Amino acid sequence: MAEEKNIKKPASAEGFGEAKDENIDKLEECKTKCEEYLNGWKRERADFLNHKKEEMERIGIIIKYANEELILKILPILDNFCLAEKHIEDEGLLQIKKQMEDLLKKEGVEHIEVLGKQFDPNTMEAVGRVPASNEGEDGIVAEETQRGYTMHGKVITPAKVKVTEQHCQ
Repeated sequence: MAEEKNIKKPASAEGFGEAKDENIDKLEECKTKCEEYLNGWKRERADFLNHKKEEMERIGIIIKYANEELILKILPILDNFCLAEKHIEDEGLLQIKKQMEDLLKKEGVEHIEVLGKQFDPNTMEAVGRVPASNEGEDGIVAEETQRGYTMHGKVITPAKVKVTEQHCQ
């Protein structure tokens, strides 16, 4: 047993508990940093996906209204066909007008129906007044002087109308 007393612990075993605690602390610190980085990456990824979605929506809107300028140039031609239709009964003219209306409808363009409706400043522009024939008919569209149009629900040209008024002079 005398020999057992002279046996020394290896140098590496001394302070082993302190080294172990230090390594555990470093490991915990690394785990914390890893979680921070992962959460940061997840937030950035979510932000990127939201930005991408918003950009796609904006591009969709731009594409949706890309033809608006050209359509605004075509609408007066359609209006002239509508005026000519009142005075000329020609099947060819009516067919061309119908084709133009169908083309514009495919592009999301629709005529704003106004006759007999209450004046709406969001879709109409009052260009004149006419006397009301009955009581309570104030502000009703009596005449459409120029057609109005919407494109995908957005007013691109307001309808120009004459509105009834009780005491029109």
